[in-house]
Amino acid sequence: MQLTDAQRLDWLRLIRTGGIGPRSFRGLINRFGSASAALDALPDLTKRAGKRAVPPTRAEAEREMAAAARLGARFIAMGEAAYPKALHATETAPPLIAVRGDAAVLLKASVAMVGSRNASTAGLAFTERLARGFGEAGLVVVSGLARGIDARAHKAAVTTGTVAVLAGGQDKIYPETHAGLVDAIVDAGGAVVAEMPMGWVPRGREFPRRNRIISGLSLGTVVVEAARRSGSLITARFALEQGREVFAVPGSPLDPRAEGTNDLIRQGATLVSEVEHVLSVLEPLIAGGAPSAGGLDDRPEPSGTTDYWDEIDFDGTAPVALSLFPGADEPVETGSEPEDDRTRLIARLSPTPVATDELARSTGLPVRVVQTTLLELELDGRIERHGSGTVSLVSRA
Repeated sequence: MQLTDAQRLDWLRLIRTGGIGPRSFRGLINRFGSASAALDALPDLTKRAGKRAVPPTRAEAEREMAAAARLGARFIAMGEAAYPKALHATETAPPLIAVRGDAAVLLKASVAMVGSRNASTAGLAFTERLARGFGEAGLVVVSGLARGIDARAHKAAVTTGTVAVLAGGQDKIYPETHAGLVDAIVDAGGAVVAEMPMGWVPRGREFPRRNRIISGLSLGTVVVEAARRSGSLITARFALEQGREVFAVPGSPLDPRAEGTNDLIRQGATLVSEVEHVLSVLEPLIAGGAPSAGGLDDRPEPSGTTDYWDEIDFDGTAPVALSLFPGADEPVETGSEPEDDRTRLIARLSPTPVATDELARSTGLPVRVVQTTLLELELDGRIERHGSGTVSLVSRA
């Protein structure tokens, strides 16, 4: 399938209509045969449903397309040859994605890497080792451009291929400080993917939406560090729902950032302590090609799927709104890097010993400042020194 310019514009108008999400979009296309016919039928359908859904005008949709083009992004529709097959195979695949960079990278075998924004230095170092190893093995690394684990995974895989999935529009990079990383990814032949409209600033619910695309693009998801109420665990859950592999890096039971990953391993996720642990599981899947993706008509309907779109129920089959984890709210990705040197250093320390030069690299602090601050922390009983010049954080029970 290849959409004409007019059809692509109709698809954009339909998916940008309030109350229309991936499930309802697919239902309307299957029912009426085209986005144009669905748009014509919307007034009567919404009236009968007791809802109001007004699609953007053709001029408004054209302006969004023009804004994307100025940024170097293009819209790819589900079912077109350039649309990633692994993502297409998922139940809630976005009908349209805006792609900046080389879309060909989306067709290659990929592995997702996610984890804590407030990552430890040891976690960041291991993330880099894994990402480089995946790249050397020919895998594209997919992540969400967040601080911490995501950013380190992207940086380590820039030269071998990486895909960043945005929670907002293509022109609303979050965090803003990663705009340079986005440019580096695009310049190196990677890709940046967005589902949300141009100009859209991400809110809390957009991050789980983004997470299901991260896992959907990938054959497997590797979680490096994650607290129990972590957005990274949501990505792992989506991976399971999509029939993909889940991997977790174990951590110290004294480190809250390892509670989620250790729980994943206890629940059956594959333990990862080296690149080969992931490759040995994914190699048969890579040899078998991307997960099969049917057309709009023969794809399974989402069942029991959390509705992040407040979709209008046109046919009485709206997905059940489920809590991602018992008692857990949708996480909002907020916060910034600590400004105080001591606080920044403590945030990067964990019960896992790490070298001073690696601490300096992960915090961006001069080695002299790191050494002085570590001495203060040692006098306060906050750190423990080990052989080969490594230090670890002393847990406060």
